Amino acid sequence: MLDTLFYFLIYPGLLFAGIIGGLLTWVDRKLTAQVHFRKGPPMMQPYYDFLKLLLVKETTVPASGSRTAFLLAPILALSGATIAGVLILLPLFNITAGFSGDIIVIFYLLAIPSLMYILGALASGNPLAAVGGSREMKLVIGYELTFLLVIAGIILKSGQAISINEIILMQKTGIANIGSISGVLLFIAGIFCIQAKLGLVPFDMGEAETEIAEGAFIEYSGSAFAMIKLTKYILFLALPAFLVTLFMAGTNWAGIGILWSVLKILAVVVLLTLIRNTNPRLRIGQAMRFFFVWMNLFAIAAIVLTYFGL
Repeated sequence: MLDTLFYFLIYPGLLFAGIIGGLLTWVDRKLTAQVHFRKGPPMMQPYYDFLKLLLVKETTVPASGSRTAFLLAPILALSGATIAGVLILLPLFNITAGFSGDIIVIFYLLAIPSLMYILGALASGNPLAAVGGSREMKLVIGYELTFLLVIAGIILKSGQAISINEIILMQKTGIANIGSISGVLLFIAGIFCIQAKLGLVPFDMGEAETEIAEGAFIEYSGSAFAMIKLTKYILFLALPAFLVTLFMAGTNWAGIGILWSVLKILAVVVLLTLIRNTNPRLRIGQAMRFFFVWMNLFAIAAIVLTYFGL
């Protein structure tokens, strides 16, 4: 019981994932600033933002809408992201954990934050939040099917393994999943799904600051918004780590493997940042078409190629 609480609250759960995720968020913001020929924020800025919201800003609740659902949504979003992060990170740190079918559970847990953003937006009673929530709902419908196909493709490539530990072991005893044609196609589909889950350009239409003023989060402030920030920090570590797990044989924290493991996660973050800074925001119809047609086609083609050993 104490081990479980330690994993969830301290390492590699809430505290650890929040700190490292905040650091990766800074890397993303710093690289974005460099692309824009700006200096960018200091390293501690993500933590300043979180602490200011948590300790200084007042938490206001809209007069209209559902108070309970509005305040409960960030808590559930943070819980889902944290549990998913723990299940993803434990095998990466060589901690014996997990269970058969944990990859399916992770898929569902990673969907919780987006669903809670929608619930919180609709519970606020604000029409701009409802617009953001509506866009987020349509986007979720678009990318979740693609994400499921990506996971199905990885399961097929791993000999029907449905455990994270087994998928990592299969890659370490053979070749990494990204080292094949089908693996590359699945990785392309997966990286765009991660981009959408993180709400980054070109899939940030649910927040779209220049259009609908933070969209789904327009009514959030104080500690409630701090929990949303922390959820995003945790996902900024958990989702790239999930791709490293599925496609790059996990991590190795011994000797030179430490540097290689860090570089793999950073490479995924840098790729997300480059996609963010080289594409315009899509309209919601374009985003849904992108996933329903092109990314699903990539994933299905990869599954077919897997049957032929490619």
